[in-house]
Amino acid sequence: MMNHFMILAVLLPLRTCHTTYSQQESDVFPVTYLNVSKDLDLQRLLVEWDVVKSAHDAELAISFEIQVRRTNEVVWTEFRNVTLDKLGKPLHWTWDSNIPLECMSHAVRIRSKAETSKIWSQWSLWETLPGLDTSNRSGPQIFPKEKVLAEGSNITLCCIGGKGQTIKEFSVYPTVDVVKRTKSQVRLLTVGNLSHDKGSNIHVYCSDEDKGSHEAAFFVGKPPDTPKDFSCQTQDMKRVTCTWRKEETYLYGRNSPQYTLSKTSSQKMALCEASCPEQCSCSWDIGQQRIWNVTVTVENPLGKKSATDVFDVKHRVYPTAPFQVWEDCRDTEMTLHWNYKNTEIELFCQTEVVQPDGKVELHNSSVADSRRVTVRGLRPHTEYTARVRCAAARHFWRWSEWSQPLTARTKEGTPSGKLDIWREITPVFGGRNVTLFWKQTPSFQANGKIISYEVTWEKIEDDSQPESISFSSVYNSTRIFLDNHSYRISVMAKNNVNFSLPSILIISRATDNSTEELKEGQVNGTDDGIFLSWEPRSIYDSYIIDWCNFPRLQPCDLQWKRFGPNISSAVISSAAFVPGVRYKFHIYGSVASRASLLEKKIGYLKELPPHLDPIVRKVDLTYNSVTLSWDSYLTNESEPGFVRGYHVYVSPIQGNCNLKGSKKHILSDESELCKYTIENPEEKRYTVKHLMPNTKYKIVVKAFTGGGETPIVNFRYIDTPYNCLGENLKQYLSEVVIALLLKISLTAKVPI
Repeated sequence: MMNHFMILAVLLPLRTCHTTYSQQESDVFPVTYLNVSKDLDLQRLLVEWDVVKSAHDAELAISFEIQVRRTNEVVWTEFRNVTLDKLGKPLHWTWDSNIPLECMSHAVRIRSKAETSKIWSQWSLWETLPGLDTSNRSGPQIFPKEKVLAEGSNITLCCIGGKGQTIKEFSVYPTVDVVKRTKSQVRLLTVGNLSHDKGSNIHVYCSDEDKGSHEAAFFVGKPPDTPKDFSCQTQDMKRVTCTWRKEETYLYGRNSPQYTLSKTSSQKMALCEASCPEQCSCSWDIGQQRIWNVTVTVENPLGKKSATDVFDVKHRVYPTAPFQVWEDCRDTEMTLHWNYKNTEIELFCQTEVVQPDGKVELHNSSVADSRRVTVRGLRPHTEYTARVRCAAARHFWRWSEWSQPLTARTKEGTPSGKLDIWREITPVFGGRNVTLFWKQTPSFQANGKIISYEVTWEKIEDDSQPESISFSSVYNSTRIFLDNHSYRISVMAKNNVNFSLPSILIISRATDNSTEELKEGQVNGTDDGIFLSWEPRSIYDSYIIDWCNFPRLQPCDLQWKRFGPNISSAVISSAAFVPGVRYKFHIYGSVASRASLLEKKIGYLKELPPHLDPIVRKVDLTYNSVTLSWDSYLTNESEPGFVRGYHVYVSPIQGNCNLKGSKKHILSDESELCKYTIENPEEKRYTVKHLMPNTKYKIVVKAFTGGGETPIVNFRYIDTPYNCLGENLKQYLSEVVIALLLKISLTAKVPI
């Protein structure tokens, strides 16, 4: 009995254990079906599997562990949680390989675990897809096959050698960054961060020991972007044209972007064939349809993008450019006329008028469908360029292209403003010769072609008849004779329409009050011209300065310039001014067209050294001095500068000069001279002191201007005389000294 209970005690735990194990065993659902295929274009494994039907019927939640093996190494493990349904459809999973699937064999296995269980099923058998590394190859091969690659991406390439052959070379051209290489019968090469900068394609080369080789090309580019600036419009309400910006993808030929324009609701049927020379466009006949919803799609091997435009054709009118533009001109206005193709839409137009100075003015037509516009406020006898464009009046979309430009000239008008006139008066027997000058100023507008100038003069004191004379437009001066009375002179310009307003000049009565006694003041040149200043007088309403551009010629090309009443200085500049030429300036005050000479000035743009040295006429010598006398220096108009004074240079023939009161002057040959400066140009005499007697000296006198002096070339040589008085006195003193010494010696009884 006891034995029976003992046996029972042992068997009960064993039964409990067997029951637990059987229940767990029933919760395991191994994979009953596994199929693996591959998509070589995408380099992707396609995995399909299933479990027993009871798991589907129970709608179990199951976890799957999926492993991918490459050759003998597990390279990927992934877990997937799935809730089964009663339809009993197989399960699917994809995996993208980072190396070409052709390079080596890939295998997949799967096991499962119910959510309510802690036990995994057994692994399925490995389902293997053989790589070409196991095939019977006659030569090397590169994978993947030629394809289009996205810029910035990485790619791993492989080369499989011929059967039994080792890869000798595996390289990429042009040279790019190679991230990783491997060395084996199957060679791998990873290229990173692909770019089109080094060429739109890369070439790969592979060879093995048997001298077999293989090459492949890969194109690098960009996926298309969403079409930019996509819009549609019509010019005639019959045909619509859509345009968009052509984007660069760096892919060409059969890989270049392909564009399709279609109704958004039916994208399989293209409305038209796109053309993309620079900007893309596509046109089609719209029939009676007014509201459109269209989509443009761009696609290349790397991607696909689209853009949509919804529009009412009446709101997208882009008229053709106006044509047959012509003008009707007056002196200050121009009416432009044009035509354009008829449409169902009212148009309004805009005119662009380009002024002679390049300034652009825009003028809008005030009435819809008007085919003309009048532009006012123009300058007479002036050339303008005009063109026209139009747009829809009710639903503005955009302007048409401009018409062909029209160049037109307004008609002549009366000259505006006055001529600037001046005079030069020369006293002669019985009266004066008056030379009149005139010129056009910026404020004067000829408003046509000037054909002549009318000069009129008349006495002011009596009622004598005025005299006049007409000159061709090629002249700008004339000379008339006037007696000593006061005269009123006027000058007018004439074009084909009328005369300008007269410019008036009053010539005062000739008197004995001469202005010759006015002293000529000296003025200085600057970098910009010659600076003048004058004492202002409140009685004058303007000032005039005249001068000759070429004072050494006749005629001298008289010039003048006017200044306001508050101006008392000016810089006179002229392209004719040259250094070393003296220019004379007369400053006049003017009131009521009557001018009075106020000041005279003379000056140089830049002073130059004098042409000649002073002529030394007399030399007075003593044993220790020399006095030089020279002629007055001619300071006429031909001098290239104002003589400011003189320099006296002296030096002994032997040795250097160190005379008292002088300054040292070094010549270009390093020799030294003593220099004395005389700052009075009227001085004609100078004494050089402290010379040594019985000594030969060289000496020269030079005049200097504000431009300096000419180089020292020629010297005058002098010999100071022997000092006789000095020698006799010297001998006498010597004898006296000797006598005294004898006397002292005898007194002291000291032998000498």
